[in-house]
Amino acid sequence: MIISNFGALGRYRSGQRSKGSPTNVSPKTFSHIGLSVPDLDAAVAFYTEVLGLYTIMEPTEVFEDDSPIGVMCTDVFGPDWKSLKIAHLATADRVGIEIFEFPENYAPDDNLGHKRHGTFHFCVQDPDVEGLVEKIVAAGGKQRMPVREYYPGEKPYRMCYVEDPFGIVFEVYSHSYELTYSEGAYS
Repeated sequence: MIISNFGALGRYRSGQRSKGSPTNVSPKTFSHIGLSVPDLDAAVAFYTEVLGLYTIMEPTEVFEDDSPIGVMCTDVFGPDWKSLKIAHLATADRVGIEIFEFPENYAPDDNLGHKRHGTFHFCVQDPDVEGLVEKIVAAGGKQRMPVREYYPGEKPYRMCYVEDPFGIVFEVYSHSYELTYSEGAYS
């Protein structure tokens, strides 16, 4: 299995993997995304009250110690991280949103670093894009662009980039990812 997966990765990196080519790699499910915010309680309120996410684990403080979670955090953050606050939320389709508040955290100079390698946004889905954008703005977030249609006059697929009140950029889609992109390449 490891050899097969490595071979598929090698083909992917070299551009040799063609659409529909057989592989032993199955699609994975998405578990969660982690967000860093300056105020955990305010973030939990925003994501539950505005986006309707479920609270799975209430805000908790974690310390650098010998507990299993303390050791895991030291593995990830290195020594001297001291403490953090964390809460776990979930979407209606069971994708987790893990929200962290680190002491001395800071906002990036560019909150849409689209040219930088790494994650630069996530997306939520709501059939009422306009209504959700209004709620986001009313709660202290920002609308980064007008609501746009992917296939004007053909299909009702709409989207909009927004920010939460902490400057985290995300997107709102009216329809599923599969429906939105099943049309094929952009024209």
